[in-house]
Amino acid sequence: MNQLVLQNVSKKFGGLLAVNQLDLEVPENKILSLIGPNGAGKTTVFNMITGVYPPSNGAITFKGKKLNNLRSSKIVARGIARTFQNIRLFKSMTVLENVLVGMHCRSKSGAIRALLKTPFKVKEERSITKKSLEILDFMGLADFRNDYASNLPYGGQRRLEIARALAAQPQIILLDEPAAGMNPSETADLMDLIIKLRDTGLTVFLVEHDMRLVMGISEIVIVLDYGQKIAQGTPQEIQQNDKVIEAYLGTGAKSAA
Repeated sequence: MNQLVLQNVSKKFGGLLAVNQLDLEVPENKILSLIGPNGAGKTTVFNMITGVYPPSNGAITFKGKKLNNLRSSKIVARGIARTFQNIRLFKSMTVLENVLVGMHCRSKSGAIRALLKTPFKVKEERSITKKSLEILDFMGLADFRNDYASNLPYGGQRRLEIARALAAQPQIILLDEPAAGMNPSETADLMDLIIKLRDTGLTVFLVEHDMRLVMGISEIVIVLDYGQKIAQGTPQEIQQNDKVIEAYLGTGAKSAA
């Protein structure tokens, strides 16, 4: 079953056509990677899915309901969360507080309850804190819950950003270059984590340049070039695709496959 569908989606910035008539289907409970050269339109696709930019043309639907022109907060509430190329943590807040912030879209307490500290609000705060600690434990960050986010090592900050996205209780998570800046050991740990996320029932859709990661864990790989989809298939199929080799992977990819 396809959770997320893009039909004939385009995005123009003035005279620049960043994404051109893209058809894309994201099936449930899979690991997908969107790859392509710099400037191919990958992050623009993520930005349209998550409401940062409205598409110029076409339709984006999630579980059969249209996302076009919804605010990002509404899209998160529907079940789509994301991380960013550049880490966007609240670095002067603790690790736990960062995850608590991610829970806000699931809070049912209004402003009056929050001000008055009603029994409902107190009970909900305890539940949210408990769930946040469970997420930190799952992500291997429970021991750092009271540390400032800025004090985490780089790989830990990447994990915390994913933890904060998980706090929104998504059904699909979009990871924008999650391995950027990581050393080989951190990347290997990230690969294990992404598989672990998929095994919980989550759909993982990532943009990534690290081909070892992409080819090592992806079930479906989609390739963009100049805003157009030029290929889709398994990692093995993509490594053997002449168009992809010419546009992105290089001549050594086929012999290495």
